[in-house]
Amino acid sequence: MVNSIRFLLVCLFFSGSLVSVAQMPGAGNRGTGGQNMNMGHFYGKIMDSTSGKPIEAASVLLVQNKFDTASKKRKDVVVAGMLTDKKGEFSLENLSIMGQYKLKITGIGFLSIERKVSFDLKMEGGKPGDMSSMLNAIDKDLGNFMLQTDPKLLENVTVTSNKALFTMNIDRKVFNVEKNLTSVGGTAVDVMKNVPSVNVDIDGNVSLRNATPQIFIDGRPTTLTLDQIPADEIASIEIITNPSAKFDASGGGAGILNIVMKKNRKAGYNGSVNASIDSRGKPGLGGDINIKQNKINFFARGRLNTRKSISTSGSDRTNFLNNDTSSIFNQYSNPVSNGYFAFLRGGFDYFIDNRNTITLGGTYVTGTFKNDDLINIFRDTLHQNNKLVSDMGIRETNTSFTFRNVGANLSYKHNFTKPGKEWTVDANYNQSKNDNDGDFNTVYYYANGIPKTNALVERSGGGGTTKYFTAQSDFVNPINDKLKLEMGVRGAVRNYESSQSNFIRNGSGQYVVVPALSNNYKFTDQVYAAYTTFSQKIKNFTYQLGLRVESSSYTGTLISTNEQFKNDYPFSLFPSVFLTYKLNEQSDLQVNYSRKINRPNFFQLLPNYDNSDPNNISKGNPDLIPEFTNLAEVSYQNQFSKKTSFLATLYLRNTNNLITNYQFKDPKYDSVLVSTFVNANTSYNIGMELTTKTKFTKWWDFTINVNLYNSTLKAGTITGAEDNDLFSMFGKINNSFTLPKNFSIQLSADYQAKTIIPPSSGGGMGRMFGGSQIGAQGYIKPNYGVDIAIKKEFMKNKAASLTLQMNDIFRTKLSATHSESPFFVQDNERRRDPQVLRLNFNYRFGKMDVSLFKKKSMRGEMDSMQNAQQGMGQ
Repeated sequence: MVNSIRFLLVCLFFSGSLVSVAQMPGAGNRGTGGQNMNMGHFYGKIMDSTSGKPIEAASVLLVQNKFDTASKKRKDVVVAGMLTDKKGEFSLENLSIMGQYKLKITGIGFLSIERKVSFDLKMEGGKPGDMSSMLNAIDKDLGNFMLQTDPKLLENVTVTSNKALFTMNIDRKVFNVEKNLTSVGGTAVDVMKNVPSVNVDIDGNVSLRNATPQIFIDGRPTTLTLDQIPADEIASIEIITNPSAKFDASGGGAGILNIVMKKNRKAGYNGSVNASIDSRGKPGLGGDINIKQNKINFFARGRLNTRKSISTSGSDRTNFLNNDTSSIFNQYSNPVSNGYFAFLRGGFDYFIDNRNTITLGGTYVTGTFKNDDLINIFRDTLHQNNKLVSDMGIRETNTSFTFRNVGANLSYKHNFTKPGKEWTVDANYNQSKNDNDGDFNTVYYYANGIPKTNALVERSGGGGTTKYFTAQSDFVNPINDKLKLEMGVRGAVRNYESSQSNFIRNGSGQYVVVPALSNNYKFTDQVYAAYTTFSQKIKNFTYQLGLRVESSSYTGTLISTNEQFKNDYPFSLFPSVFLTYKLNEQSDLQVNYSRKINRPNFFQLLPNYDNSDPNNISKGNPDLIPEFTNLAEVSYQNQFSKKTSFLATLYLRNTNNLITNYQFKDPKYDSVLVSTFVNANTSYNIGMELTTKTKFTKWWDFTINVNLYNSTLKAGTITGAEDNDLFSMFGKINNSFTLPKNFSIQLSADYQAKTIIPPSSGGGMGRMFGGSQIGAQGYIKPNYGVDIAIKKEFMKNKAASLTLQMNDIFRTKLSATHSESPFFVQDNERRRDPQVLRLNFNYRFGKMDVSLFKKKSMRGEMDSMQNAQQGMGQ
């Protein structure tokens, strides 16, 4: 409670200090105007109503009513235009998505058509700020136009746009990364630290409502880790707490964090370059380029980051070895990691015509990190006869880790004439490879400093490969404005292979393999699925029913012994139900339910022993089975005004066969506990999450998220584990200030109260620090942290910017856990990279003029359009 009060006082004090600095209102919400809004695209087809054939050389003009400074009157101005091609198709680009337009179509021998058009960012059920819906809305198919004697006047459509830092929707919450200052130049881990509802520990492990969510990239699962994805390549994060049957059932009830990557389709060329450096002298460099010419849109992005990470850690543990012996173990260290990672993403879109697009893309990620550590070890063993044996040791470790990920994706999209009706097919392939090696030198001393034993010199080496292929096809059909049908199929195959060898140096200086601590392991995981969802709107009531069918199998082989492990689930059903009632124009109420599955991952199943630290040994469990989760939510949303939104959610998560961490006595080790994973009985997580976003003034945006929950874990028959029940809370705030002279400031903070360690998380301690913890055996101690960033935009059109940021500015982010069982009592704590400064420079360039890329002069066509304009009324 004291920490909670301190946290709130710190945040309020700091917010008040910033408010006192920002006495002058700024220019309003930046980033929603300028060239960022000139990304709209209208396209369609002109046809003869009698013959049904396309009409070539029909004139298509897009007109906007603007104020003329010379005449002081409003007049119609042509903002885009062209003549249709042989297929009767037209395409108008680089349009402001905030504009209201008139589309005028004329052809020789046909009567003209005039239609009011604009971009509808709420089209087909999308929500403001939903990045995927927004991208579809600004790339708008106007359909087929039939030129005939009686022109058909079509209904107007309206445009709404809201690219705030954070947007709330009933089915998901969307965090717009482009406006997040504290993650500039960092990785996806830095982004997640500011996303409401998401908790990030000091090792970059994320949890959502105290459980580990599934990570998607552009709507598909990925083999990349968060620290391998540059923050500057991310457009938004979608937080989907209860995915419908359309999404994978895997990931348990923890939901999905969908990372939407940046992608540009502006005609012409544009891009940016950026560079950064931190207070430890580690630079970063990146950039992107986008070129669109006629039917080809080429895009490429890259980033190189170098990092130095410094940590301090400590572990205190008492082991109860048997009836007459106990030992006290203390370990302290200051690990340092140095390395880099590089990210490259590129590809192209080929627009076959206005309604058919093929996209080919690829990613390449690589990096190397070297870790050095000097671990100080203190051990006291007390026997029943009161004999005390004490010693201390020094363990020097030097390890390295190299990784590489190559990915490719091919997709096809067909838009039907009916708006919102589409068919997509895509295939994705990822191959990851990693290599690791380490040297370990351990010497134990008597209390007087004399060596107790000869130096124990060890070496380890190994690596692994992952091959992951997915293929998916989806069909969306809005039967009418009140009925919608979606269906799809998906197949995924993963092949894992890992090898690990451990050696000890003998008296002659040769390294001898230790067979008991060395293994080769492989497994294949296959999942095949099909889904259907149906939604209908009846006045103020909307419902969506969904059903997903999945068949999964897992086959693993321990190559050294030819021992095999197998799990099969040939037929599993995962229903989902969403019921929404619109109370009034500002508020609605939703009830939803879904069933999920969480299959064991590679490291949880891998039976290899990791003895890189002999005092903290871990291994996987190939006998794990999947856990099944039932997830229900009741949500209330109210848009009180244009400035204030509120979302409240009551949720229940029930998991059976919960996969959790566990420490036990292994016959191979007399005095050391081994950490592994087991299936517990069941768990319940009941909570209430409150999120509000408000704009106090033109220059101050404020978002706060609070999650109050009670976690209950039933350990079942796990030896040494007990049932655990604990009430907790998690809170996060974000302040964004727009100041004069193109300055802006972002202040964010989070607080985690005492809570049960999220299952399968390892407690954030890592394998080199005290081993894994278990939800049924321990809890996380309270912690909080505050981050800040300041940005200055300059040059014409704010093309350049400088951002200075610091994390954990009060040095309060200390990760600490406590755990106990009949075998041990243990306390761990760790601090990593507090108060690191990073300075980032970014420069945007580009010319949105498609004529630069055309081989022939457009003068004749533009003259025709000017002549057509002269015939228009004012």
